[in-house]
Amino acid sequence: MSTHQFYRKYMCPTSMRAIRARYDPFLQTRHRIEQLKQLGHSVDKVEFIVMGGTFMALPEEYRDYFIRNLHDALSGHTSNNIYEAVKYSERSLTKCIGITIETRPDYCMKRHLSDMLTYGCTRLEIGVQSVYEDVARDTNRGHTVKAVCESFHLAKDSGFKVVAHMMPDLPNVGLERDIEQFTEFFENPAFRPDGLKLYPTLVIRGTGLYELWKSGRYKSYSPSDLVELVARILALVPPWTRVYRVQRDIPMPLVSSGVEHGNLRELALARMKDLGIQCRDVRTREVGIQEIHHKVRPYQVELVRRDYVANGGWETFLSYEDPDQDILIGLLRLRRCSEETFRFELGGGVSIVRELHVYGSVVPVSSRDPTKFQHQGFGMLLMEEAERIAREEHGSGKIAVISGVGTRNYYRKIGYRLQGPYMVKMLK
Repeated sequence: MSTHQFYRKYMCPTSMRAIRARYDPFLQTRHRIEQLKQLGHSVDKVEFIVMGGTFMALPEEYRDYFIRNLHDALSGHTSNNIYEAVKYSERSLTKCIGITIETRPDYCMKRHLSDMLTYGCTRLEIGVQSVYEDVARDTNRGHTVKAVCESFHLAKDSGFKVVAHMMPDLPNVGLERDIEQFTEFFENPAFRPDGLKLYPTLVIRGTGLYELWKSGRYKSYSPSDLVELVARILALVPPWTRVYRVQRDIPMPLVSSGVEHGNLRELALARMKDLGIQCRDVRTREVGIQEIHHKVRPYQVELVRRDYVANGGWETFLSYEDPDQDILIGLLRLRRCSEETFRFELGGGVSIVRELHVYGSVVPVSSRDPTKFQHQGFGMLLMEEAERIAREEHGSGKIAVISGVGTRNYYRKIGYRLQGPYMVKMLK
């Protein structure tokens, strides 16, 4: 059986749904919404992730068609262009709260970012893999590490949240050098992503790495070394960064060497506990995760502020937390854009809210549940503090928000108006 046949046989559920819909974006969306409804889920809020390959490398006509149909599937309107689709999506009962697009640093330049803003995209997942130039060259990445830094700078100055894909255990790196690159990644202001997907290297049949492995010129880390490495990486993650994944979901029959455990994060967290160190990333501290896994709820909630420099701008990470139990309820990312920002809406020292998120169980729009944390006013309090910082500390005359298309009306209710792809408000 060929690798392609193996892949089809053990395809992940997302890919299987796409195949059944013949990759039609409208049908994929409609079918998934109906499926979630039948399972009893509330689907008045949805988030799209456009994954697999480099979407921005596709022809513009196809990209517009694809995103237009995602929005039309929510609104029920048949649009003639992307602008019309976004306009109707704003009023849809099923609201698009965000779109994430996977891309590469060399497809994350000004024209690409502007197109993605038009689509209603709010978060980028950028394939970095390594911060070492020699590794990027030897693995045929096709871009430099300098391009990574430039893409992060441009993306954050446009308001996007930036999630990096990193790949430990690449050839010619080694354990200590892997630790050094993640220390650099989180401490060097030229990097400092908002999120991380950790994908330890896998040896897949039919690849150049497979030939290296087969000939003995490459050897994967042992299972115990990999758990130790991931534990040490998680210990480096700052409290404003979210670790989305720690391994790739690839069928084991395709993997010749690499990750042997399907619960790598769990094993790494257990190892951290043995070592007496903590993982303080956003996901670990989320109130919902704490309630499910540790049966604890926040008791004394207060506003916490963390400031840091990243990618040419000043970042303020605001959050409502229970500091004693280290539980995170909601967060806001505020940036004072650098002078190099290319978007005219953000020029002249504008401050931008790059993310506003309140955690916990999903509560339907316009509903309140006193036992849940969504729609309890934490988002409004975070916005008020962001506006104060922008006005009094940044000296900004205007604040902008990059918001999901379906959440724009929330900002209209608190005095914001649409300018280009952003919701903006003049500060007195």
